[in-house]
Amino acid sequence: MVDIGKAARDVGTWMLKERNTFLLDLDGTLIDHFAAIHRSYAHTMRELGHPRPTLDQVRAAVGGGLDTAIRRFVREDELPRAMKIYREYWNATMLDDVELLPGARELLQALQARGARLAVLTNKLGTSSRLICEHLGIAGLLGAVVGAQDTPWLKPQPELTAHALALVGGTAGDAIMVGDSPFDVDTGHHSGFPSWCVTTGTHNAAELQAAGADRIFANLGLLQAAVFGG
Repeated sequence: MVDIGKAARDVGTWMLKERNTFLLDLDGTLIDHFAAIHRSYAHTMRELGHPRPTLDQVRAAVGGGLDTAIRRFVREDELPRAMKIYREYWNATMLDDVELLPGARELLQALQARGARLAVLTNKLGTSSRLICEHLGIAGLLGAVVGAQDTPWLKPQPELTAHALALVGGTAGDAIMVGDSPFDVDTGHHSGFPSWCVTTGTHNAAELQAAGADRIFANLGLLQAAVFGG
């Protein structure tokens, strides 16, 4: 009789031998921060005399860095003031309403226990990202947290990915990108490794499939089961 449980564990063991470095996006992948992000956009637009954006509009805009996203709502000549207003408000309120997505802590703990190399790779400001990871109690599970303004690059530029891999001692040959957007798909593919995505963030399964995601999961719990052969 075949031991299905053992077979599943063997798949997980093989998986972690082949791919033992995990670069993980933050917003929409490990954390839900959209209430705070939306509130900051609403405050900024109100200060500039623009209409309050909807949550869906903000969700559709984010992912490529703040200056790229905020251009969706302001004129180019307003951009410097908009960035200043946003940053000041964000710095004062960013820890309000941020929470880990279901399964995030469990996935990181399970991967760490199996010796995986772990890093957050995000286009959120690096200083904010590190503060948030500390606040949520996951910083100790990560080898590095790399974000905007830590380097000259943003996702999906391969230079940023190479920098993150070097920090944790990984290589493109043993890495997987875990994210929730086409930026994350391109981040892995531009550096020659798979991109697995969850639909808990900014894009649905059809959009992620169209972007070329190698595997798509409804949540991190199902992704963890796939990694460990569950």
